[in-house]
Amino acid sequence: MKLGVFYSELRGNHDVLFRLKAEKLGIFLVSNGIYHAIIKEKGEPSPVLQKQGADYYVLSEDLQTRGFSTDEVDSNVKVVTYSDIADHIMNDYDKLAWL
Repeated sequence: MKLGVFYSELRGNHDVLFRLKAEKLGIFLVSNGIYHAIIKEKGEPSPVLQKQGADYYVLSEDLQTRGFSTDEVDSNVKVVTYSDIADHIMNDYDKLAWL
């Protein structure tokens, strides 16, 4: 299964995210979830970015809304637009989930 997950929380329990198993896993950081692509805790990237084998995306419009630039995004996270997300949904992932 190819699973796309929309992650919109800044704080919360990340256990569900780490239990997910998929042939291909894409994690879309949207809404307040974009902070995981920006903020470092004690010099380390967010724990959300530690899921092995996952592809990470952050929505550029949500970055801009919160006053961040693409230059501030962690190097493991690809900045995408709404159009890019629609393309990923239609072409790359069989199932979608929202956490």
